[in-house]
Amino acid sequence: MNLIEQYVAQILGGSTPDRPLWNIEKIRQGKINGWNYIDGCMMIALLNLHRITGEAKYFTFAEAFLDYYVREDGSLLGYREEDYNLDNLCEGRPLFDVWAATGKEKYRKAIETLHGQVLRQPRTKEGSFWHKAIYPNQVWLDGLYMAQVFYTRYTTEFEDCRGYEDILRQFRTVREKMYDPATGLYRHGWDSSGKAFWCEPDGRSRNPWLRSLGWFSAALVDVIGYLAPGHDAFREEMTGIAGELAQSMERYVDKSVGMLWQVPDQPGREGNYPETSGSAMAAYFFLKGARLGILDKRYAEVGAGIFQSICDTYLTERDGKLNLGGICLVAGLGPENNRRRDGTYEYYISEPVVENDAKGLAPFLMCYTELINR
Repeated sequence: MNLIEQYVAQILGGSTPDRPLWNIEKIRQGKINGWNYIDGCMMIALLNLHRITGEAKYFTFAEAFLDYYVREDGSLLGYREEDYNLDNLCEGRPLFDVWAATGKEKYRKAIETLHGQVLRQPRTKEGSFWHKAIYPNQVWLDGLYMAQVFYTRYTTEFEDCRGYEDILRQFRTVREKMYDPATGLYRHGWDSSGKAFWCEPDGRSRNPWLRSLGWFSAALVDVIGYLAPGHDAFREEMTGIAGELAQSMERYVDKSVGMLWQVPDQPGREGNYPETSGSAMAAYFFLKGARLGILDKRYAEVGAGIFQSICDTYLTERDGKLNLGGICLVAGLGPENNRRRDGTYEYYISEPVVENDAKGLAPFLMCYTELINR
């Protein structure tokens, strides 16, 4: 067993569905686990490992984990549609795979439960999904990964691709409203109404945040990966957005550490640091994009270099156990009653930095599967 698979075994061995070791937010809050995107990211990574390595143990763990949360009628433990939280759609992605492999109808019903949220999700006047009910009229880069990949797979497999125009329009709106030509990057959030306390006059938040860029870049390659053949215009436009972003993100890989920084356009500024989760997502974007022909083949080496730098910088051993560090625990914008989350540089560097959280671990493993799939 190599070092990374040893690390995965260590994490899985200490985790149960109600208390997974990788959900540091819930551990710190002292709360029992519920349906959430953090676990969804981990299940996606484990199913990728199963697909590439052929090791049944990864599928067995993921299926047992999801089985705990999915009831026979397709309802989900801890899920409430009325929250209209795009994050909750992320954990729906592995349901397609476990349903296909097991034939358990409850997984198919659960997919429909989550698709019901897609159908009823509140939207901005431009037609983009609100990030959550508590963030009216707001679009965050994170939400493109959380919702649009699930939506794409659903409409590809069950709707004869009828949702493609809607999905493409939402990516197009993000490119129009959130791209910053001064940096070549995207701002973390945008408020269509212009009323959020954190937004500038054009509705955008003040800064790029690395992990949100990582979510967005991963969404681009994952959505393209689920497109049905023959939708060349959709693929071409998404590929154009991805290629532009790849050129920009590559410029922000700090050659001295081989990673990107928490606030990526301000490397070396006091308090800033090379951050694991966003760097891993960028590496995944470069690796998968190159494999699928979305990006130039040379980007595979860029991604591989970032992955190795994460290992060299943040994968350490302590008391006989491996730990992956340098992971920003959480960051967001608002809501109104939490004005500390204002999108400033000072805010982003103030959030806790932790080890072994799945927001870093899952994309790290997704990179690993891309590397062994080359």
